[in-house]
Amino acid sequence: MKAWPLMLGVLALLPTAFASAQSTMADMPGMAMPTQVTAKGVVEKTPPAAEPADPHAGHDMSTMPGMDMSDTAPAADAVQGGTARPAGDAAAPAPPTDHYADRIYPPATMAAARAALTNEHGGGRFAQILFNLAEIQVHHGANGYRWDGEFWYGGDIDRLVVKSEGEGGFGQLLGSGEVQALYSRALDPYWNLQAGVRHDFQPGPPLTYASIGVEGLAPYWFETEAALFLSTGGDLLGRLEGYYDQRLTQRLILQPRVELNLSAQDMQAQGIGAGLSNAELGLRLRYEFAREFAPYIGISFDGKTGSTARYARDRGESPTATSLVIGIRAWF
Repeated sequence: MKAWPLMLGVLALLPTAFASAQSTMADMPGMAMPTQVTAKGVVEKTPPAAEPADPHAGHDMSTMPGMDMSDTAPAADAVQGGTARPAGDAAAPAPPTDHYADRIYPPATMAAARAALTNEHGGGRFAQILFNLAEIQVHHGANGYRWDGEFWYGGDIDRLVVKSEGEGGFGQLLGSGEVQALYSRALDPYWNLQAGVRHDFQPGPPLTYASIGVEGLAPYWFETEAALFLSTGGDLLGRLEGYYDQRLTQRLILQPRVELNLSAQDMQAQGIGAGLSNAELGLRLRYEFAREFAPYIGISFDGKTGSTARYARDRGESPTATSLVIGIRAWF
């Protein structure tokens, strides 16, 4: 029996079956059939199917358990704002005064322990002795020595500072020497305001000054000092000083240094003239065997100007001097 007559019969029935299936699917909810093709090849429009009914229509969801739709719910804009909302002006809550450990241990014992903890972490007292310069100066004529150091004791905000500097020649009288006792108050993390007294032993007769100035770390890591001194006789002096530690390696540091001394008037007994009395320029290279101990070598130029240079020549001294310096920078 040949199968081709049967196949022709099946193919003849396919258009009718396809049209019946489309008509059935169009009646299903949500199955919109915009057009359909009949067995005769005619395109017919099919009306859109009806929208499915809302399963929640006619029901009050606020009455369902757990569905609170009252006005106490947070507003949508408040939730969306989050941390972008403007800051309020409410006062900060009071810090807690109760300590859980006081329920177990004696409160007096715990109070002493908290005081010791506060003192060790931020409220401590420290001390340091620093010699930025302690050197021998080798130059034409008699060789000499020079020192510049300070001692301080206190905390991060308030300190007692004692400074001293001077110079002289071996086998000669002290050329210049002074000591300052200052109260130092931190203005910010980088600058301190300092006020106190200064006493000069040399040159000339001893003289005492009132002192006020600032000391700190300028931009680009320049250590800077600026001070004014008013003597008991009404003489006004000024000083600017700065240096910079340029690290060539972790242990080898090159330090350029400058110091300018100024006077508002002539002080002949001290050998100081009005204006810029003298300037010291130095360049020192040190090697830190440890941070606390660093020998150095360098060069220093000291020049007197104006009336100060004239007073020096009257004493038989040269107004300028260039020295090879060898010394130690140390702190304890």
